[in-house]
Amino acid sequence: MTQKIVPVIMAGGKGTRLWPLSRAAAPKQFIQFIGNKTLFQETLLRVSDPALYEAPVVLTNEEFRFLVAEQARELDIGLAAILLEPVARNTAAAVAAAATVVSKRFNENTIMHVLGSDYEIVADDTYFDCVRIAAATAAQGKLVTFGIQPSEPATGYGYIEGGETLATGARVVVRFIEKPPLTKAEEMLAAGGFYWNSGMFMFSVSCLLDELRTHAPETIKAAGEAVANAKTDLDFTRLDKAAFATSPDISIDYAIMEKTSNAAVVPSPFKWSDLGSWDSVWKSGSRDEYGNVAAGNTTVVNTKNSLIMTHGVHLAVQGMDDIAVIASEDAVYVGRLQDSQDVGNLVKMLAAAPSTSQLTETHPTSYRPWGGYTSVLNGDRFQVKRIFVTPGKKLSLQKHHHRSEHWVVVKGTAEVTIGENVQ
Repeated sequence: MTQKIVPVIMAGGKGTRLWPLSRAAAPKQFIQFIGNKTLFQETLLRVSDPALYEAPVVLTNEEFRFLVAEQARELDIGLAAILLEPVARNTAAAVAAAATVVSKRFNENTIMHVLGSDYEIVADDTYFDCVRIAAATAAQGKLVTFGIQPSEPATGYGYIEGGETLATGARVVVRFIEKPPLTKAEEMLAAGGFYWNSGMFMFSVSCLLDELRTHAPETIKAAGEAVANAKTDLDFTRLDKAAFATSPDISIDYAIMEKTSNAAVVPSPFKWSDLGSWDSVWKSGSRDEYGNVAAGNTTVVNTKNSLIMTHGVHLAVQGMDDIAVIASEDAVYVGRLQDSQDVGNLVKMLAAAPSTSQLTETHPTSYRPWGGYTSVLNGDRFQVKRIFVTPGKKLSLQKHHHRSEHWVVVKGTAEVTIGENVQ
């Protein structure tokens, strides 16, 4: 039994519009953009108040499991569970699986807070006021979503029309609206009462399961069987692939929120961005007197209204306007900020060419339960790696018949086992 909210964090998405930092094997939720924490870590911190929240349940996939575990460890935040989705089935199946797990570990009256891990949110008093309104509304049997107060007639978001105001301060949902053309977005902004669909939800487990049984029976059946036949692997719970794969590939919005008569929306005026393009990263950043946002090792001269970021080499930018220059460990992107919505098409071109496809998949640095490694150099029959081991962790013993290894410890103290010898 718990009176606290159980946070459910969705961390399995793969984005390409923030290339070269975001890649298939390390998407934007696990990348540091502005500041020293990733979007996933910022999400963990928003649900870290033990007076309000239980430990989080995280849904992710096989490729990201070590990133999730390591980034939570860096913050010393314990996780209630890390559920691994064996195949991509959108958010309905993921939320249904999480609800099944939460109902078993707590009870069906528990309130779940479903959050994406790839948004930038300012978690101020206004934000937590909205969280408490949502929780109170969910406790009354409503399926609650957070509606962001629009700041512009954006065409990249879905919208929600709010109706009657409830006693808690939330509003009845009149309808959901797909991403509109500009003229329609302008009309809604002028009319008022319309909100951006944030992709965040709050509901009691019992209400959610009832709605899933009514509107998405195939989804809840697949999720229930996937949880019942799940396997435990280290700190991870592997949902059963055969069962999970039978779920329809649909979003939680489409599965129940657009069909239920119990939907409510909390008008949410806190700062929120889905960071879906380099232009949105620039808008959310702290700009200097010339309108520039710079992060990492940069020198910016005679440049305005630009985004300059590096995770590797020093960037020196001169005489530019409305430009994005983004450097990762092994690639650099240069383009106009106004064209940043088209980065996804560029990534498709890179992925289609054998010589550049790897640049869209992985970073030189990979993470493992014991730490990780960075590929420094790959040559003809040799490679050089920089390996970092978390204090107290160890790599497994290995035996190679046709390979020799030379290790140099450059920082810290290592205990090395070679055959029967421990040094």
